[in-house]
Amino acid sequence: MPDVDATNLLARIAEALERQSPPPALSLGLGAARAYVFDAPARALRPVPRVARIDFELLCGIDHVAQILLDNTRRFARGLPANNALLWGARGMGKSSLVKAVHGLVEREGADLILIEIHREDIDSLPHLLHDLARQPDRFLLFCDDLSFDAGESSYKSLKAVLEGGLEGRPQNVLFYATSNRRHLMPRQMIDNERGTAINPGEAVEEKVSLSDRFGLWLGFHPCNQETYLAMVDRYAGHFRLEVEPGELKRQALEWSTTRGSRSGRVAFQFIQDLAGRLGKRLG
Repeated sequence: MPDVDATNLLARIAEALERQSPPPALSLGLGAARAYVFDAPARALRPVPRVARIDFELLCGIDHVAQILLDNTRRFARGLPANNALLWGARGMGKSSLVKAVHGLVEREGADLILIEIHREDIDSLPHLLHDLARQPDRFLLFCDDLSFDAGESSYKSLKAVLEGGLEGRPQNVLFYATSNRRHLMPRQMIDNERGTAINPGEAVEEKVSLSDRFGLWLGFHPCNQETYLAMVDRYAGHFRLEVEPGELKRQALEWSTTRGSRSGRVAFQFIQDLAGRLGKRLG
């Protein structure tokens, strides 16, 4: 027991010292690039000279949600009100590709907008990052790919406070986009479990689900049918000038999707990569 008491006491002392000694200011280094990755341990932004993305015009089968996100981003880049966005739904249907493509298009249109990726495991550092970005003259698009929270995690509370609800809230020069396979960012199993164990099951569920309510835009991505999948393949093949007879291209594309057991934008692009390699052509 004395060892346990000593450990608890040391932990409380460490927490008190951290509160009295705030973390050092973020090392921004802006100007080196138009996109960055947030390095939470180093409290620095690591420049990304070349973003791995495809052109907005190449995206297929998500036209409606793509236009909504593009319009929202354009408004924000012009200094007008805009909503945080949650892109949720089927795997491989272009959620993260759309965020990067929208940023690229808005940049080509002349907007001054910096893209910053923050990893899910660094969400606890988000309030410090926003505090530093709020003092900058630039406009920032924060992007978190594959955002979700498992049972026992509490870092989602930090995200709730900075999106809406905290005293400071989200800075006017920062917008937050996230992608997730889960509509409410929480596993359904955890919610079901809490219905059986919580003192007030309704309140326990509402606390978790309220995080997704902080996003003004919910954009759903759904599995594509065969027609849409083949349209994706055709658009990629035409853009990269892969000369294959249409009937043969369709046959190979369908065979590829069958071996993968799914149809999506990701599967279509993976097929195009394989096809380009066999044809001895480079992409990009």
